Amino acid sequence: MTASIARRLQHAVYGGPEVLELAELPLPEPGPGQVRVRIHAAGVNGLDSKMRQGLFAPGQAAPAEPASLGIEMAGVIDALGPGASEWSIGRAVLGRTAALDAIATHALAPADAIVAKPDALTFEQAAALPIATETAYRTLRQLGLRAGQTLLVHAAAGGVGIMAVQIARTWGATVIGTASEANHAFLREIGATPVTYGDGLAERVRAVAPRGVDAVLDGSGRDVLPLSIELTGNPAKVITIADLDSARHGVHFSTEALPIPHVMAEVLPLIESGRIRMPVEAVFPLEKAPDAYRRLDLGHLRGKIVITTA
Repeated sequence: MTASIARRLQHAVYGGPEVLELAELPLPEPGPGQVRVRIHAAGVNGLDSKMRQGLFAPGQAAPAEPASLGIEMAGVIDALGPGASEWSIGRAVLGRTAALDAIATHALAPADAIVAKPDALTFEQAAALPIATETAYRTLRQLGLRAGQTLLVHAAAGGVGIMAVQIARTWGATVIGTASEANHAFLREIGATPVTYGDGLAERVRAVAPRGVDAVLDGSGRDVLPLSIELTGNPAKVITIADLDSARHGVHFSTEALPIPHVMAEVLPLIESGRIRMPVEAVFPLEKAPDAYRRLDLGHLRGKIVITTA
């Protein structure tokens, strides 16, 4: 691979991780307000798998052209576009890419969608933060969560769940988290009261929250919205990031992203001080990216999966 070539993970058809392949492409050139990042690590997200499987293109066997994956990364700026003078070449950053193409050696990023990477974080740790942190922060703000309230988080040991638990705790809320038994001790460590999902969940939640639940964040998509509405008494107090059938229940499916710098201004200091942490479940090299998605698709994660590209 020469300095003028980038490698990118992509798929020409919809399907399982086996459809993923590495392709060589010309280095992208940053446009106005953009920077190019030499990516060192990229986060893996459930959205990647849904798009790879074609869940947003029902009835289609393949995208119109090979589709790339990934939207969060950490790396080093190696080119600046016009109007991105607030950044400098060689600066380590973390944030969002301009397109769904972060699983690559190079990608473009809006200058206002990245922040400086703290020296205390490795590239792998930094790449695990942007999407889960922004999603957790955004949904808790949308729920209007405040000190003294009780929050229920479904899939509390996943990336978004882990960040939601910890952010909510720093805001003074009580948190209950659903997870498998294997993750209960971990949830207690980060400040949540764990309950096992499955039959009888409502009774288990009521047992640990006798005064009721004020808000619910669903990160599981496991048909928990009716139960969540029952517990809160109001579909407006429930938000999902995983159940595509949410509209039928009158529940908001949250997709409106906040600016990464806005979120990180509040949360990064908490991460740097050790009050909030994001475990990295596993790290895979770019050449083993399909294995990273096989692990993601198995579920039962504790934190994030990261792909290293440098």
